[in-house]
Amino acid sequence: MTKARNLAAAIAVIASAVLAGCGAGAMNEQHDSPQAKAEPDTTHETAWTAGIIDQAKSDAPASTLVAVRTATHEELDRVVFEFDERVPGYHLEYIDQPVRKCGSGRTTQVAGDGWLEIRMYPANAHTSEGEPTIAERERMLNLPVLSELELTCDFEAVVTWVLGVESPNRYRVSELSGPPQLIIDIRH
Repeated sequence: MTKARNLAAAIAVIASAVLAGCGAGAMNEQHDSPQAKAEPDTTHETAWTAGIIDQAKSDAPASTLVAVRTATHEELDRVVFEFDERVPGYHLEYIDQPVRKCGSGRTTQVAGDGWLEIRMYPANAHTSEGEPTIAERERMLNLPVLSELELTCDFEAVVTWVLGVESPNRYRVSELSGPPQLIIDIRH
């Protein structure tokens, strides 16, 4: 009887951990803020696509990017962009090589066979003093689909990241309000 109770308790703990892993914050490799663990409030979610997603919000003041996290889940890889006050406008699309830095126009190598560009505006990834708000601006990853993240632009209220993926798989976008997050899920 005791073994059965212990097994039932272990299953309950595992089930709780798995269910908690489905939230935006719980899947993260790193937790930059206590709010990332809070249950998110989804305010907008797109359908799965491999096409272009454009959500303009140019009338709002610039948002500041405060955290970038990645994780994997059973059927998807996830990137979470967290902002200070609100989710800015955004434009996502798969782009061709070469990937270029916005200020210099120089090419940069991004791993993978597909490159999903996320342009967020008006937004900054630096403080008013010019200090970066995200220290790690290029990340090599070992996730099922996602190979690399690289910041390619932080200039004139435009922040652009390019996600290097193994292939241009379908993706979806979710906006959360508490805390303000833009979530990109890429199917395996």
